[in-house]
Amino acid sequence: MKVGVIGTGSMGQNHVRVLSEIGELVGIVDSNADIGTKVAKRFKTQFFPTADALLSAGVEAVSIVTPTTAHYATAKEAIEKGVNVLLEKPATGDPEKLLELSALAEKKDVCLAIGLIERHNSVINFAMKNLKSGNFGSLISAHARRVSSFPLRIRDVGVIMDLGVHDIDVIKYLSGSKVKRVFATAGRFKNTEYEDFANIVLEFENGSAGTVEVNWLTPTKVRSLALTCSDQFAEFDYISQSINICSATLREFDPSNLYDLSLEFHERRISLKKEEPLKRELMDFLNACSRGIDPLVTGKDAAETLKIAGAAIKSASTNKVIEL
Repeated sequence: MKVGVIGTGSMGQNHVRVLSEIGELVGIVDSNADIGTKVAKRFKTQFFPTADALLSAGVEAVSIVTPTTAHYATAKEAIEKGVNVLLEKPATGDPEKLLELSALAEKKDVCLAIGLIERHNSVINFAMKNLKSGNFGSLISAHARRVSSFPLRIRDVGVIMDLGVHDIDVIKYLSGSKVKRVFATAGRFKNTEYEDFANIVLEFENGSAGTVEVNWLTPTKVRSLALTCSDQFAEFDYISQSINICSATLREFDPSNLYDLSLEFHERRISLKKEEPLKRELMDFLNACSRGIDPLVTGKDAAETLKIAGAAIKSASTNKVIEL
């Protein structure tokens, strides 16, 4: 498939790298001609000065990895020209705009996929399979932690829209239910314009719950998820792509010996074959384009995630529970 990339910042260059391996890379676009030219030379493709020029060059699918403020206009232009689109998160940051793009994509019969990359992490695939099969039992609660130092590339959104959307999306996906209430606390410690730390509580219609901890203040990078289920407790590390699974068995109880509660704990560690989530995401996108099927993360699905993230931002600013 003939593919292209619009926006070649840090994440955009990774899209260029992967698409050059799995597709026919027609070209790239960047507002900075010097950077764009260097990236094009490195990956042996053509630099285009504008999105319109690339979209008119026979490209069939594009990744849009521009700043959030340019998401809507760029995606709309591509869709109107009949080009399939993968739009990086936070995908305009506005659920109504994203729904509008989704409706336009349906009208033009093209694919609109959203770059919520953690859905494509192998550990989440593992978690979903075990939840569906009943190996873990029923999901009771999920806790996600996504913390690191401040990313210099982020200028136009806060930590909830930059990091929190990933975990909101994953927990919503694994729960298989809609969020009905959101409460969040957040603040600005180093950032003067947007929140740089937040804690979010999600209540789902099926009775399960989720908590999300995100910040740009921690001098180490943590990407983890813990699932409390009726039969198992499982911890997932997105970076190492490993899982710890714990369970317990109660032996015959002796009421005269409270020191020994006769609990047997079972723990096993699984290290998955490491796969690049971005490559899985882009392969899913191109597969959806070629087969005319939905990608793993659709525009409508992501719009619901954005709605929840927006509710978290509102909750943090008003100190109120937000009903959805």
